[in-house]
Amino acid sequence: MMRHPAHRLLTGRDERGAISVWFATAALVMVMLVGMAVDLGGKVHAQQQARSAAAQAARTGAQEVQGSTAIRGEELRVDLNAAKAAAQDYLRAAGVEGTVTVVDGDTLIVRTTDTYDSKFLGIIGLDSMNVTGEASARLIRTQGGIER
Repeated sequence: MMRHPAHRLLTGRDERGAISVWFATAALVMVMLVGMAVDLGGKVHAQQQARSAAAQAARTGAQEVQGSTAIRGEELRVDLNAAKAAAQDYLRAAGVEGTVTVVDGDTLIVRTTDTYDSKFLGIIGLDSMNVTGEASARLIRTQGGIER
């Protein structure tokens, strides 16, 4: 049985396509949520890499012990210039930007900076996010398990 177009006017409004609008809106929201998860996860990963690079550079620099005093069994001291250079060389080889400082003559502090380029959040204007990492290494001498 074929209905007359006027029958639609009498029975209520035409709801064809209403589900399509709802589905399109829900799909857009889901894409945005997945995009946020991907980009925030990527930022966390980049942050971990920046911290790891800082830690490795600090360890590399702290291994620059002045050989003459270590061999004589005297106080271990870091060769400050060699430590800084070794840490900077590590950062350069890893492709990470950072700074190296020495504090109190026995602590090497490495701070790294990097940028995570967004995959999805660029849609809302967040094209990149800065990440940083920091690590330190301290050279100590122990005798019988006691720091000297």
